[in-house]
Amino acid sequence: MSNRGGKRENAGRPRGQGKFGEPTTTMRIPESQTATIKSFLEAFQRKRANGDRDTSVVNIEENELLIPEISAQPTLLPLFATKVAAGFPSPADDHVEKRLDVSEFLIDHAASTFFVTIKGDSMIDVGLLPDDKVVVDRSRTPGMGDIVLAVVDREFTIKILDYGANKMPRLMPANSSGAYRPIYIRPDMQFEIFGVVIGSFRRFK
Repeated sequence: MSNRGGKRENAGRPRGQGKFGEPTTTMRIPESQTATIKSFLEAFQRKRANGDRDTSVVNIEENELLIPEISAQPTLLPLFATKVAAGFPSPADDHVEKRLDVSEFLIDHAASTFFVTIKGDSMIDVGLLPDDKVVVDRSRTPGMGDIVLAVVDREFTIKILDYGANKMPRLMPANSSGAYRPIYIRPDMQFEIFGVVIGSFRRFK
């Protein structure tokens, strides 16, 4: 009987000896999102090595890079025509303007969209609070005044894209306390707009 073939005992890399120092698992992801997930994992390693700087970065330590899953059967919920400052509109059918699928409302291009979690308070003046989920679309062309997910010197940050006095791009915080300064993009910096923030959502309970 041949003793070749099959799995050898203690073969392969020891558990916990990989790049992240812990056991790994196999997962299936959309092919279009491969580069996105690799970039976030690289950022995660750098944050472990250098410490966590609060720049409203993506909270990837808690696995909050989320790929939207679009159901073949959309969930259509009532959208009431009545607009109220507080309270709840009448549930009568004649007040229902239409049925709304939340995924359709939030997502324009599913193959290029992902969700990330806000960390820090540098964007609170535009309604982005800690633990909010933001919707990022990589297919959008960023314009001045857009809220973007940018990579600056290999660190992720969410800021408003703007031009400074010298027409050089800069990333502006949205916190009137003055605790955060603009990030001016110099020619010697590594800089990339990773995607445009097109929306956000949060839960209260």
